[in-house]
Amino acid sequence: MPELPEVEVVRRGLAEHLTGAVFTGTTVLHPRAVRGQPGGAAALEQGLENALVVALHRRGKYLWAELGRPGHTRCLLVHLGMSGQMLLGAPGQVTSPHLRIRSRLVTADGSVLELSFVDQRTFGRWELTGYGVTDPVPHIADDPLTPGFDTPAVAPRGRTRPSEIKRGLLDQNGGSGVGDIYAAQALGAAPVPPLLFFTSRWG
Repeated sequence: MPELPEVEVVRRGLAEHLTGAVFTGTTVLHPRAVRGQPGGAAALEQGLENALVVALHRRGKYLWAELGRPGHTRCLLVHLGMSGQMLLGAPGQVTSPHLRIRSRLVTADGSVLELSFVDQRTFGRWELTGYGVTDPVPHIADDPLTPGFDTPAVAPRGRTRPSEIKRGLLDQNGGSGVGDIYAAQALGAAPVPPLLFFTSRWG
């Protein structure tokens, strides 16, 4: 599963190429890729038509594109699941049998790109919402890579209930996006035993 740093790399790459681009056509090729979308594939395809990509954001492992459209402000929420990939290239370049969604966009400089959502395990998804990301994923807190992340404010939350330190690092309610691999590596580098309990001196 992509961890927080990998998802942030995806966000930065998409932001570089898609900010200011306009969706000109979307095709959903597998229903599981839009399983949370009210109205299904047709609603996503129609809702993205002529939508302008204003900015790309991330919270934890969720990505979302802030979209602008005459009379509307929407978000395209994306979760990569276990194996999802967001691939940019020339139209028709991606021919994977695991291609789930394909969108064509015209960039700010007039180039035509195709955004392909490839997902072998089909755990990832796209969802078009008319709300900010805090509505579909209210349980996801800010993460350590978020500008202005307040470590002194977050740290004391670990004292509120008994927990092993690794379990606390994985708790998405305090600080999000740190998965098993990075928690284990951080504790190993510290070094801190993963089963050590939080104490009043932590933070």
